[in-house]
This record gives sequence, C-alpha cells and structure tokens, in this order.
Amino acid sequence: MRDESARQIPTPAEVAPAAKQPVPAEEVTGAQSLVLALESAGVEVVFGLPGGAILPAYDPLLDSTKVRHILVRHEQGAGHAAEGYASATGRVGVCMATSGPGATNLVTAIADAYMDSVPMVAITGQVSSKTIGTDAFQEADIRGITMPITKHSYLVTEPGGIAAAIKEAFHIASTGRPGPVLVDVTKDAMVGKTTFEWPADVALPGYRPVTRPHHKQIRAAAKLIREAQRPVFYLGGGIVRAEAAEELRELVEVAGIPLVTTLMARGVVPDSHPLHLGMPGMHGSVAAVTALQKSDLLIAIGTRFDDRVTGHLPSFAPGAKVIHADIDPAEISKNRVADVPIVGDAKAVIADLITALRSDQDAGRGGDFTAWAERTRGWADTYPLGYSPADNATAIPPQYVIERIGALTGPEAVYAAGVGQHQMWAAQFVKYERPNSWLNSGGLGTMGYSVPAAMGAKVGEPDRVVWAIDGDGCFQMTNQELATCMINKIPIKVAIINNSSLGMVRQWQTLFYNERYSNTDLHTSAAGSRIPDFVKLAEAYGCVGLRCEKTEDVDATIAKALEINDVPVVIDFVVERDAMVWPMVPAGVSNDLVTTARAMTPVWDRDDDAEGSR
Repeated sequence: MRDESARQIPTPAEVAPAAKQPVPAEEVTGAQSLVLALESAGVEVVFGLPGGAILPAYDPLLDSTKVRHILVRHEQGAGHAAEGYASATGRVGVCMATSGPGATNLVTAIADAYMDSVPMVAITGQVSSKTIGTDAFQEADIRGITMPITKHSYLVTEPGGIAAAIKEAFHIASTGRPGPVLVDVTKDAMVGKTTFEWPADVALPGYRPVTRPHHKQIRAAAKLIREAQRPVFYLGGGIVRAEAAEELRELVEVAGIPLVTTLMARGVVPDSHPLHLGMPGMHGSVAAVTALQKSDLLIAIGTRFDDRVTGHLPSFAPGAKVIHADIDPAEISKNRVADVPIVGDAKAVIADLITALRSDQDAGRGGDFTAWAERTRGWADTYPLGYSPADNATAIPPQYVIERIGALTGPEAVYAAGVGQHQMWAAQFVKYERPNSWLNSGGLGTMGYSVPAAMGAKVGEPDRVVWAIDGDGCFQMTNQELATCMINKIPIKVAIINNSSLGMVRQWQTLFYNERYSNTDLHTSAAGSRIPDFVKLAEAYGCVGLRCEKTEDVDATIAKALEINDVPVVIDFVVERDAMVWPMVPAGVSNDLVTTARAMTPVWDRDDDAEGSR
C-alpha cells in the first residue's frame, strides 16, 4: 500500500505565487481568458508566431504587462526556444502557433520535448469548431497528429473551457514525468464570451503520479547495495528534471560508489568529482562503458536504458543485477528487467536511499567499495578522453575548439548543442559542474535544435553566457532565429564547427561504407566557394561575424566573442574535415567492443572480473 500520508513533493506549478492568487471572475472573450490564464499560471515569456486562427489571442496579448511575447521566424524555433527556456530554468516553456502549417511546424519540437521529458505547453489555434472535419483552410488535426508525442492534449471548443485547460496543461506538463502538453483552441472559442475564473485546484481523476517510493523497495535496494562488490550509479536526465542534484551528490558521498552520467545528465554530478567516470554509451568514455560492463549491480536512477547506452542489449552489463528507479512506471523493466523496481520522484528516491545507507553504515553493515572505485579510476587514467593532432598540420582539431570554449567560458555558462559530431565533442570536452548547463536533443536527435534552444535559455537565464555549439549542417536549419535574437536583444554566442560536412554521417561512411561519401559534402568551408559564407550571413542579420582558421587563433577569437555582450556573435571555426568521435561502440554490437580509435580496442584481462570479485 502506498503511504498517502507521506508528504508529496510540490511541483513548480503548485508553488508558483501567481497560482495562489486567483483572478476575480470577469466577463471577457475566450482570447482574453487565454491571456489571463497564462498570466495566472505565472508565464513570463511565450515564443510564437501569429496566423489567422490564433490571431484573436494576439490582440489581448498586446496589452499584457506580465507575459512577454517573442516573435520567432519559424514555429520550430518557437518550440525549441520553449524547450531551451524550460531546460535551463526548470520552469515550463510555452510556445504558440496558428492552425494548419503553423501547428505542424511545432511537431518536431513537441516530439523532441516528449523524448527528453521537457515540461512544455504548446498552444495552437484551430479553425472554427463548425468547420472541423471539412478540410477548411489551414485545418489540420494537430491533436491527432501529436497524440503519440504529447503527454496529454486538449481541443477546446468553448470559451468557458480555456482557463481550466491551461491550468491542467501546466499541472500535467510539470508533474510526474515532465513532458509537452498541447492545447488546441478553436477560433470561435477565442472570439466567444465567457466569465474568466482561474480554477483554485486541478481535478484529474486517474492522473496521480506516484512520487514517494515504497519503503519495501528502498530496503530491498539497500540490501543489494550492501551485498554488491562492483556497483555503479547509472544516472540519467530524470535527476536533472527532478532538481535532485544536491541530494544526489550527498548520496554519492555516502555510498562511495563510482558513477556515470548519461548524455542527458551531464553536470548533475560535477565532472571534477573523483568518482565520476564520464558518460557511458556509443561515444562514452572507456572507463564509463567498462565499469557498466564489469559491474555486478547497476543503480539506475532517472534513466531508461536507451539503446545508445546499452548497445547490444543482451550483452549489456551481463553480470549485473539492476535497481531501477523512475517516476514513470512504464520505463521500468521496459528494456532491462529490474531486480528491484522503484517508482517515485528521483529526489524522494535518493533521499530515502541516503537514509537507508546511513542506517546500514551506523549498524556496521555498509559496503566498502574503495578498491572497486580505485580500479575504475585506473581505467579512467589509462584511457582518458583525448584526440590526435589533425592529419593536416594547418587544420584545427574540432575537439580543441570546443575544449577551449569550455575552458575560457567556465562552468557557469549554458551550452546548447546541435546534433552530430559536435554534440558528442561538446558532451565530452566541456567540463560540466552544475545541472541545467548542458542542453541538447538527446532522444530525438534534432538537427536545428541548438540556436533556438540557446535563444530560449538566454531569455530564461539572461545573466549567464549562453553558447550554441552547432555544426555547419545543423546551423543552416534554424539560423533564421538570429533575426529573433538580434531584434529582441538576446546576445547568444554561436560556435559553428565547420567541417563542410554532415560530419557524423560522413564518419559512418568512412567506417562502414568504404569511404563512399554520398551526399554529405556541404561546401561551407572552402575559401572562395563558401556556400553560405557564415560570416556574411551573420552580418546580414546584424550580428557580429568572426572566422577562425588557425589553431593559434582559437583562444583570441573566443576571447573576442566573450567580450561582446550586446549582440549575438557567430564564429565560423573552419576545422579538420576527417576528425572522428572516439571512443565509439558501433551500433548493434556489445559494449565490450568499445574502440578508442579506428581499429583500436582496449585489451582486457578476461580474468580480472574474478580478481575483482575476491
């Protein structure tokens, strides 16, 4: 039985001061009700682009003194900006678009938020309720289209239903496992009259996320930890979303167990922590990959055993028992059967594990994992992350560029990456010391994420330096949002890692397709034939455009960008074309086959597991 008397962890939506001050009832249009509802939900900023069906909402929005609207240049940019805002601040991001193509342009960002558990509310206009189903101009069933990629969705056809839908949408988006919620409002609902009243509470029968873990499962987890000899904390992005980094660090200190952080969890434990082995998975560190493979217990919290981490699933951590804690019961045992399943909020799970482990230690039953931790640290020292000099002596190693951006900017900045080689290098070579400093499209892998996400992050965290680390391919998908940044005084910094290629695809063509480079050349870096010239493009938007083509100029170029804080800065780093991301586990094979460079695999003593178990 679940202990209903246990204190439930309040959500941001529940503790927001605005939510505690109901707006008095008044006669308004549905559109005015929508704006008043956003104000009552504590919304500070909306990223959007108007059109016919949503136009009634934009008129009262002009009069709002509480909600800032930022006009994007493409609806996908609005969605990613809302994601970036949410991921950097922990608050719910909001985007808005019109019906038909405006709404469908949000689909990629909605799917992205769903895969990465980003709290977001997407508001779309819809044609009049009387014309739904007639193929009216700019009609699209956006609720049906997005049903598989939203946590919940609403079609509001009456003005009186708008306030409740918005209240519920913010509650659902921010509680349990966070995610995107769609609110589709018909045009006649927005122009009709209603009495606005902000609901005092939310009544959603059937929606009761379990936040407190069952004490029996916590005791069972503590017992497995006690009995383990080679345990590893396998930590995921759910800990970031739960804002549980502080509690997690205490757990790590109490347990003394080595840890790995997934791509989505970078920064949840400082990279400088001596027990931190790095990122696991396809491009994870050798130490992180090997520790998981050789462990006898995985303590997985807020992670979903993604294929990019596990590799060939049957061969993943073959000798390990599994403790799997997640707020979403659907994730537990979905890919790897859990010996101890724990459903609950990561912060509550971690707090209870701390109490249980301390109790064991006080009773003299605590495990001593010093030797195992030293062994894993030895792998990290033997196989550190690194890179070789460029084959061309005059070319800039892309890893060096990203490493220097992180070193010169520091851990208080926010780094938003696109998708591809530069994303992996940014995950590897920037040192992350705090949660919410690393933003990327992990689950969906969306090219074009970086620039608008950085824009949203900068709006939410205006006092932090925000870098968009992008590829020359990704950048060309959403660079129009530089206009949004310029006009709205959002001074992000963009580092284009320009290898004139779709770099990750080219890497796979090199390794698995006999160097047959089919349609991966972007023609962006050759002097005299740069299509486009990124410096000129930046200047056309009113931004500062810089180019760096020599290794010795990297630091000075970054320093110059850091000095400019009133307009966006775009740097075209022309880098080595043939650089690859290492380590690498090829898709579909065992993590035992992790390679540190082309055709180079660490040679392990296959008896060392037995040695470690003694």
